[in-house]
Amino acid sequence: MDLKSRDDPVVLKLNTPEFHNIFTQEVLDLKKIFEKYNYEIRIAGGAVRDLLLGQQAKDLDFATTATPQQMKEMFTSEQVRMINMTGEKHGTITPRINDKENFEVTTLRIDIVTDGRHAEVEYTTDWKLDANRRDLTINSMFLGFDGSVYDYFYGYDDLKNRRIAFVGDPDVRIKEDYLRIMRYFRFYGRIAEKPDNHDRHTLDIIKQNAEGLQNVSGERIWMELKKILQGNFAGELLKEMLNVNIGQYIGLPDPNIEELEKLLKRSKQLSLHPMSYLAALLNNIDNVTLLHSRLKFSSYERDMAYFIVENRDKIEGSSRPLLHCEKFILNSKIKQKDAIEYVQELLKYKGKEKLLEEFNKWDIPKFPINGKILKDNKVPAGKMYGRIIHKLKDMWIDSEYKLTTDDLVKLIPSVIEENKNK
Repeated sequence: MDLKSRDDPVVLKLNTPEFHNIFTQEVLDLKKIFEKYNYEIRIAGGAVRDLLLGQQAKDLDFATTATPQQMKEMFTSEQVRMINMTGEKHGTITPRINDKENFEVTTLRIDIVTDGRHAEVEYTTDWKLDANRRDLTINSMFLGFDGSVYDYFYGYDDLKNRRIAFVGDPDVRIKEDYLRIMRYFRFYGRIAEKPDNHDRHTLDIIKQNAEGLQNVSGERIWMELKKILQGNFAGELLKEMLNVNIGQYIGLPDPNIEELEKLLKRSKQLSLHPMSYLAALLNNIDNVTLLHSRLKFSSYERDMAYFIVENRDKIEGSSRPLLHCEKFILNSKIKQKDAIEYVQELLKYKGKEKLLEEFNKWDIPKFPINGKILKDNKVPAGKMYGRIIHKLKDMWIDSEYKLTTDDLVKLIPSVIEENKNK
């Protein structure tokens, strides 16, 4: 594409503490190897963006003029171990420097053929051509080891203006890989200063291409969507995504917008888990199952959504509002840590800050009856054990944990009798 670009791509030289912090011994040793073999190497992607924002660089990724084969020969000569060889088909080699730190180094490339999900690539030594194939301008910059920031397509300007823009024509970029729709919203949440400062033309193009997401795997969509829902403006971005018809292609064909609005009004200041936002959009547990079949949640995430949808109306109007939650934790067959986190999220979902504080101070009591005590009190072995323990535990919880072991033992005969009658 014949894109408007800078004649001189170097826009500034970084000389900040955050920039100097990236130079561990391992980074310096990686640089020396490439210099020795006369291949150019620069820092690419997210680290450049973070450093320009005055933040610490989290993960360092590198781009180079060396081909994967040249890198393999070079690292083999230098006796540097390479790991994760699956990246080689994408042009990425991962050396382990000083047997201490792994770095992903990717050959400069151009996309020759794309089908909306995968690309056939050709290697190049032209940095501008590599920048040209990237999705967003803020992700198309490189950083030299001397601090020079190379910005061919005005990503630095967009970063300063907190603007999210595709490199070139958004329609072309999105059709190359439809997951870029999700990445647009993810980076908007990371970079933008206001929730509603989108470029309308870009949103129109996204709407026209939303159907392409139906051919992208649920795992890839969930990876991006989860990051969106962990970032800034999560609820507003979710609503905007539904406005541009993304919902039906990612497993949300009939979202409950009204419930989402209520959630945002009462709870968005409470650091909600991504599953809370999605649970608000789901009308019943069958919807949870359908969304899980599309996005492939972890079992922890899936069960949190089930719990919220099933229990969101059960802590209203009770004289002891935490009773339902306490029973869930004390009777739960899942890990107690997970059960506690589910309850905490449910209380955040409902906007119950005071109840959440009260719950967080609750010392979980230990049920004073066990199988040995039942046996000592001549309870016949078998299925009745579980039923009796469950009934005694309910009575103990209802007493606000005041019933002692002796009190509960005295209740055993009446509980046995009740079970026999049933």
